[in-house]
Amino acid sequence: MSRKASENVEYTLRSLSSLMGERRRKQQEPDAASAAGERSLLAAAESSASLQGAGGGGGVGDLERAARRQFQQDETPAFVYVVAVFSALGGFLFGYDTGVVSGAMLLLKRQLSLDALWQELLVSSTVGAAAVSALAGGALNGVFGRRAAILLASALFTAGSAVLAAANNKETLLAGRLVVGLGIGIASMTVPVYIAEVSPPNLRGRLVTINTLFITGGQFFASVVDGAFSYLQKDGWRYMLGLAAIPAAIQFFGFLFLPESPRWLIQKGQTQKARRILSQMRGNQTIDEEYDSIRNNIEEEEKEVGSAGPVICRMLSYPPTRRALIVGCGLQMFQQLSGINTIMYYSATILQMSGVEDDRLAIWLASVTAFTNFIFTLVGVWLVEKVGRRKLTFGSLAGTTVALIILALGFLLSAQVSPRITFKPVAPSGQNTTCTRYSYCNECMLDPDCGFCYKMNRSTVIDSSCVPVNKASTNEAAWGRCENETKFKTEEVFWAYNFCPTPYSWTALLGLILYLVFFAPGMGPMPWTVNSEIYPLWARSTGNACSSGINWMFNVLVSLTFLHTAEYLTYYGAFFLYAGFAAVGLLFIYGCLPETKGKKLEEIESLFDNRLCTCGASDSDEGRYIEYIRVKGSNYHLSDNDASDVE
Repeated sequence: MSRKASENVEYTLRSLSSLMGERRRKQQEPDAASAAGERSLLAAAESSASLQGAGGGGGVGDLERAARRQFQQDETPAFVYVVAVFSALGGFLFGYDTGVVSGAMLLLKRQLSLDALWQELLVSSTVGAAAVSALAGGALNGVFGRRAAILLASALFTAGSAVLAAANNKETLLAGRLVVGLGIGIASMTVPVYIAEVSPPNLRGRLVTINTLFITGGQFFASVVDGAFSYLQKDGWRYMLGLAAIPAAIQFFGFLFLPESPRWLIQKGQTQKARRILSQMRGNQTIDEEYDSIRNNIEEEEKEVGSAGPVICRMLSYPPTRRALIVGCGLQMFQQLSGINTIMYYSATILQMSGVEDDRLAIWLASVTAFTNFIFTLVGVWLVEKVGRRKLTFGSLAGTTVALIILALGFLLSAQVSPRITFKPVAPSGQNTTCTRYSYCNECMLDPDCGFCYKMNRSTVIDSSCVPVNKASTNEAAWGRCENETKFKTEEVFWAYNFCPTPYSWTALLGLILYLVFFAPGMGPMPWTVNSEIYPLWARSTGNACSSGINWMFNVLVSLTFLHTAEYLTYYGAFFLYAGFAAVGLLFIYGCLPETKGKKLEEIESLFDNRLCTCGASDSDEGRYIEYIRVKGSNYHLSDNDASDVE
């Protein structure tokens, strides 16, 4: 080995030794090191470097590869994955409820004669209850633990699903939706925390992502269930809503045998139990340093929380955290104002509004949008470390804005070619005559008390009229040719409620798919990812709680008002409104969101030192990309070439 190569290896080994946390640098050759926990790693690294020494430049990369091989020998027990999957069933239930209500509502509004207000109540009541229980869930987690909170959430979901399946009126349905919402709220804030606290550091990001995948997977599965049971016109919705009890019960009984979070146990002084659980989760890996780190972090947090007043007041009075809070809450607000839960909750209704006449077809087409959401969420997991948070979020919202405009233009085009009303029947004495005053189908459809009765001559609408809908069933008119469903179907007369016949219904499906293609990789997960990074340790819990509260608040606002917004602004006007909100969000992201990719959590606070409108102009880290892996509790620094090979 040349002198130059030898000096390079010796220097690199000493640097590695220092980075691995030695209290004093060793002056002798690395192969004489006495630290038993590091000897095998250093020896393997030196041996590998010696083989390449003649080249004068291979030592550093070989040391890194040797360190990685040593690290990867400590395999994670399969039990950790079992815990993550059972936990993520909470995300599956959240996604299932979001998706299943879309198809169930088409059947419910016919069977129970639900007007727009009751449809909005049944959808948004779950979201409102989830917002309340999510806020209360923080205290519940702190007092009773993560495991108890998840058990309670799954029990509530099981009970609520049973109530929904057995409901005979809209009031009972509302009660069941509220109970389900309480379970969703508790699970939505507890599951990610529990998974993060039981996961090994090198797998934490991947395992927490399982929850996100289960949410979108639950939405897709719900859309398939909707399609399968849409053929049962009378009680299909009972199976749709009631089947959620099965995964909820599986999660409940599974968690009876799963452990509590070690971090919570240490916080409550149950240290021996915490050590046993950590040992079970880590297999043959040493737990001493992780245990000490958890304990020290808890002590730090308790000191921070106990000093200088409430955390939220300190956040608002300290400019960097105040700016970070505005950015975090702004991202969550624009996520909802861009209409995502309108799309997910009302996808089948939107398709029907666009002219898809058959309920079953609308439900199956909605499943295509749910599948798109699931697939492109996977794309986002791959892109986030390739593209970065800022670019991915901005590009995602830009595409979402375009998709909303396409949706709006599709409805506008349908309105422009809306069939003219050519037949105005005489209303019976004492009956509502408002509907007969309309001249076009789209005007008739915007009135929730009216429906469209017509005949078809090949592809042309003829003999069309706008008449009052039957209050007992929206499947037929209150009077006139379409008042008897069985009779008018045999006479080749058609009845449309909440939609107009149009050849442009495909534009709505195209718009929905494009919307989710762009939304799912970026605006779906990035508000949550960014919020987990931009706050310092002492403000992280409070910052995430505030931003989550904003998310739920605007979720309720959008889902509660969509049908009335469509009624007053027209269908295309509602989507132009959401596109306008998304465009404002683009300006917000461009000016305020800094790039956090490749930066340590401790460095991110400095990104918010400048004025808010200049945060987005902060230099992104386009240079050296740095990651750390754990080697027996010590930090080991990876080069640019090798960093992508590890978590």
